[in-house]
Amino acid sequence: MAENVMEEQNQGYKVIPIMAALLLSGFVGMFNETSLNIALSDLIHLFQISNATGQWLTTGYLLTLAILVPISGYLLQRFSTRQLFISSLALSIIGTLVAISASGFSILMIARVIQAAGVAIMLPLMYSTVLIIIRPEKRGGAYGLIGLVLVVAPAIGPTISGLLLEKIGWNWIFVLTLPILVLSLMIGLRYLHNFSMVTKPKLDILSLFFSTLGFGGIVFAFSSAGEGEGGLATPTVIIPIGVGIASLMVFIIRQLNMKQPMMDITAFKHKMFAVGAVMIFLNLMMMLAATIMLPMLLIRGLGLNAFEAGLVMLPGGIVNAIMLPFMGKIFDKYGPKWVVPIGMLIIVVVLWLLSGVTVNTTLLQVIILHSFLMIGIAMVWMPSQANGLNELPPQLYSHGSAIMNTIQQLAGAIGTAVAVSIMTLGMNDFMKQMKGREDIEAVAVVAGIQNVFLFAMFIALIGLILSFFIKRVNVSSIEQQ
Repeated sequence: MAENVMEEQNQGYKVIPIMAALLLSGFVGMFNETSLNIALSDLIHLFQISNATGQWLTTGYLLTLAILVPISGYLLQRFSTRQLFISSLALSIIGTLVAISASGFSILMIARVIQAAGVAIMLPLMYSTVLIIIRPEKRGGAYGLIGLVLVVAPAIGPTISGLLLEKIGWNWIFVLTLPILVLSLMIGLRYLHNFSMVTKPKLDILSLFFSTLGFGGIVFAFSSAGEGEGGLATPTVIIPIGVGIASLMVFIIRQLNMKQPMMDITAFKHKMFAVGAVMIFLNLMMMLAATIMLPMLLIRGLGLNAFEAGLVMLPGGIVNAIMLPFMGKIFDKYGPKWVVPIGMLIIVVVLWLLSGVTVNTTLLQVIILHSFLMIGIAMVWMPSQANGLNELPPQLYSHGSAIMNTIQQLAGAIGTAVAVSIMTLGMNDFMKQMKGREDIEAVAVVAGIQNVFLFAMFIALIGLILSFFIKRVNVSSIEQQ
């Protein structure tokens, strides 16, 4: 009966302004994730801090997401949609104001944590809202727009930040986003009402503890892997990974034995959700490896500056922005069966070609390959995620959204760390082999990057095999559950 009431209420939702409010705030959140990457060198010099300390402006952001996103399933059941939306925007706006006025590293670090807390609430809220206000057969287009936000915002973050850094100053990276957040809050206050079902479950402290230790430990370990020379083999990486994995196992076992779990792992019993989750994990690992390695290739291998590298990466971001909503419509009409395998095949071919890059690779080649990679990612990401979430019954909407977003955070941290570690090892091996020769750093960097793309290609091959198991979910049968 609750589902019928929800369906009747669907007719009264102002879908466009609601989605606009969510997407604008989500865009700023994902933009902030990478916006400071280009400014790190300047901030390290300005604040007189070490490289490892400066890296925490990004690591701390990711770590906060890793800790808070897994409990979002509980938050979505404990608080109303409107309460969570206002809390998310309030945190984002406060964090941005603190960042704008930050005069030292400590204050800016606090601002980043506050910003990330707001984003950790907003990301699952976007997905769960789509599951409630949009019918299953129309969700592809909405997920395409969300995918656009999640991919394009981090992609253009370095480009816009590089321009602001060069012309005005690093504070303006945050000044630029403040009006967007205020606009999003105003739209949400006007149109976003309480349409979620609040059940107010009790918070299990042990689940929260093991979730924080598990997801936080894993993300911390992989996010810190690129800071030292040992890469993944250092104690600062191995110990947190061990603690994180052990805690995660305890967390999972506990969730499976609870009547009201903080994160309902039984969502993985739905086959298409499980396949979609794995595809998202693999896809994000490949995408983030590429988006980190290509700027390194352009800057350290081909001699471009940060802003020029951002411009070279921009066409791929634009292509992705066009493709994601388009793929949403294709998914709504035809399903994921052929779209996802073709997308994975494109990714495999592009990564194979990228594994052959050299210092003589032209900018046009990089632009073309990056653009085709973004096309492949658009064909895989949105259909896999939409199809997986469509299979879940209404009582698992909040948990499914939390799981998908948690997987994205884990994939981001692991993909980044593994890529940097493989590149560093490949670069060091090359330098040892060519010891005594001058001016080989650029060639050594490219050699390390080649290894990363080769590794990513093998990950893509696994995804290609898995993609043939994707079947379209019968949304009409899900609605009747």
